[in-house]
Amino acid sequence: MEQQEVTVQQDKDFAWSWVKSSRFLFYMQIVALTAFLIGGSYALYQHRYKGKPEVTVPENTLYTPKYK
Repeated sequence: MEQQEVTVQQDKDFAWSWVKSSRFLFYMQIVALTAFLIGGSYALYQHRYKGKPEVTVPENTLYTPKYK
């Protein structure tokens, strides 16, 4: 009777069965990688280049400066 209880408990234990634990860890890696890719893509989207800004350049600093 005790042997059956130990066997049943071992079947349910995460650390005892390498097949169950490796399958779980594989799926956790897939989830973590997907979350990392989505998060990185979103961060790049938020900090994207939004176009050329309109900058006023003083005339005395141009390639051919214009003085008063």
